[in-house]
Amino acid sequence: MPADTPLKVRILDAIRDVPAAQWDALVADGAPPFVRHAWLSAMEESGSATEDTGWAPHHLTLWRGKKLVAAAPAYLKFHSMGEYIYDFGWANAAAQLGVEYYPKLLVGGPLSPATVPRFLTAPGEDAAALRRALLQAAVEAAQAQDCSGVHVLYPTDEEADFLEEAGLARRMTLQFHWKNPGYQRYDDYLARFDSKRRNQLKRERAAAATQGIQLRTVRGADLTQEHAQRAYTFYTSTCERHAWGQVQLTPGFFERVFRDLPDAVEMVEAVKDGQVIAGAFNLATPERLYGRYWGCTEEHPFLHFNVCLYHSVDDCIRSGRKVFEPGAGGEHKVSRGFEPTAVHSAHLIFDKRLDKAVRSFLRMEHARLAPAVEEAERICGLKPWGPPGSTGARGSTGT
Repeated sequence: MPADTPLKVRILDAIRDVPAAQWDALVADGAPPFVRHAWLSAMEESGSATEDTGWAPHHLTLWRGKKLVAAAPAYLKFHSMGEYIYDFGWANAAAQLGVEYYPKLLVGGPLSPATVPRFLTAPGEDAAALRRALLQAAVEAAQAQDCSGVHVLYPTDEEADFLEEAGLARRMTLQFHWKNPGYQRYDDYLARFDSKRRNQLKRERAAAATQGIQLRTVRGADLTQEHAQRAYTFYTSTCERHAWGQVQLTPGFFERVFRDLPDAVEMVEAVKDGQVIAGAFNLATPERLYGRYWGCTEEHPFLHFNVCLYHSVDDCIRSGRKVFEPGAGGEHKVSRGFEPTAVHSAHLIFDKRLDKAVRSFLRMEHARLAPAVEEAERICGLKPWGPPGSTGARGSTGT
């Protein structure tokens, strides 16, 4: 199809309305699984992300004839749960102004707080032009649905720059990521802490053995539907244990993901007396590990740290992965060497009064982040590291 063939915008009410092969042809090799057709399909087909749960699919696609040339996963949102870019205060401010905050149009994925390309384009196309066309389509779609605005969550740095230049309000928040400067062994990671902290981490990791607990990672062909059932059990146990917890994923979601994404799914399991007593459901690419959901049926000191952090750090070192993103939150991760890392979102609110108030808030929020980053780096306390014979250098926080 000639490049000058006019583009046609189509809004999809479900990811199944486009063939998986066409959608995934837009996804770059090595991209996080959260943007793949199988992941979005598992969310929607399992009943986890539907209009009934506050996530009405409204995917933006651009076509030249019958060829899909660009797409952006998008949802009409009727609440702010499951986004992890918290705007509940904005919704309250909107109510005070008499503005209906919901629905809003969210460009991003359900329940997936990870930086992922949000504007997918076909190889060989003018990516910048298609990105502009997708943004325009998002604004027009939001206006047609009487949305209060457009929110792009967890775009890449390049996309965040583009959105800011296009006039959206940019928000920077923090996650805490473990970064691998080239460790050869787990002891290399421990060596970057002072003596007190290093001994603390050793004691915490050694607790599993003294408790008779063995840790293992299950992946690939070894994964079964029994693992999917365990993942759901552990996920719900954590949700139900906490006042803020809300069960949003169904058993069918885990069944589909374990079946359709075996190359990306990993399960960390803690085994005691032949029984799996805890587990963490993770996703992976060759370069990154993404921690998602964990839970347990027995409580043991430091079990959470061992299942969710230490075991996977060691596994990342062995496999040569560069980054481990354990998800939202971070207070307990900082003292264990997970470094403050910027993540972004971009927001366009149609009501000028609310838009002005949000932009003012974001300026103040950004100013408050700098001291928080400095304090997190102080607590983190990592020394420079380099392979034997080098001087080493601490990596950038990305902030």
